Amino acid sequence: QVLLVESGGGLVQTGGSLNLSCAASGVTYNMYIMGWFRQAPGKEREFVARIAWSSGYTLYSNSAKGRSTISRDNTKNTMLLQMNGLKPEDTAVYYCAAKRRTDISGPGVNPSEYGYWGQGTQVTVSS
Repeated sequence: QVLLVESGGGLVQTGGSLNLSCAASGVTYNMYIMGWFRQAPGKEREFVARIAWSSGYTLYSNSAKGRSTISRDNTKNTMLLQMNGLKPEDTAVYYCAAKRRTDISGPGVNPSEYGYWGQGTQVTVSS
């Protein structure tokens, strides 16, 4: 089992930044990819960014690209997301997810590929 705990959400003004953290604990030795997703009210959960745990290779959604940085600290089993230039449409619950090598194959952009999820942290961007 892998336990994921997000932190860092809250209320941010338009144009501001967010810094989210995801701490992983439990059986983490076979983690393959970790990712950030978000879900706004009435909408489906959508991909934000993901990072390969070993190589550090990253992928970003079009909306996150150019204004976001995903990173990880393997020694602390922690993943971070920094996003700048926030807009009201970035308001959502942000979820951390972990994918093992034995989970569904894929590039790590679909929620169905991930076997473990955090509880989510609310980010609200005020206009």
